Amino acid sequence: MTGRMERQFRFALEADKEKRIGRQTYISNGEEKENDAEHAWHAALMAILLAEYANEPIDVLRTVTMLLIHDMVEIDAGDTYAYDEAAKQTQREREEKAADRIFGMLPGDQRDELRALWEEFEAAQTPEAKFARTMDNIQPAMLNCATGGRAWREKGVKLSQIINRNKITPEGSKELWEYSLNNFIMPNVEKGNIIDK
Repeated sequence: MTGRMERQFRFALEADKEKRIGRQTYISNGEEKENDAEHAWHAALMAILLAEYANEPIDVLRTVTMLLIHDMVEIDAGDTYAYDEAAKQTQREREEKAADRIFGMLPGDQRDELRALWEEFEAAQTPEAKFARTMDNIQPAMLNCATGGRAWREKGVKLSQIINRNKITPEGSKELWEYSLNNFIMPNVEKGNIIDK
């Protein structure tokens, strides 16, 4: 095996650790919480299915690749819960350090390509990154709704927090944001699963 191939396989094996990074969102059975790998796969699949609703034409493979790697840094940095303001203060620093190590495992060309895609996702300026961020935000909203708002109830999440977290979601797809708001979020406000204060 060449040195290049060894590095690629080491990276692929390292990526397996993403399966052990727990998230706060319950899967659709409402009993187990998803892990980062499940979230990335699900959001990537949704991007393939829903790309037609992007505000601008997108390169779907580029968007899917972003979604598959966007949370890999959490192998080192851990998952930062969407509404944990204290953890968000150190999130960028922790994740940059993790990106250096994890993407640094790859051969130089792939290291630079995947690191650039990770940075592109974080910056959310390109049509692909905007749509990827839309998927990243709508996927947990869909699951939260499917589980009767369980995670929202348990964490005492407020509508204002959800709206603030989703302020860039319409930049990827206004249509999907409106669907999420009207079908996933507001029904849970009406049921008392999301605090409307």
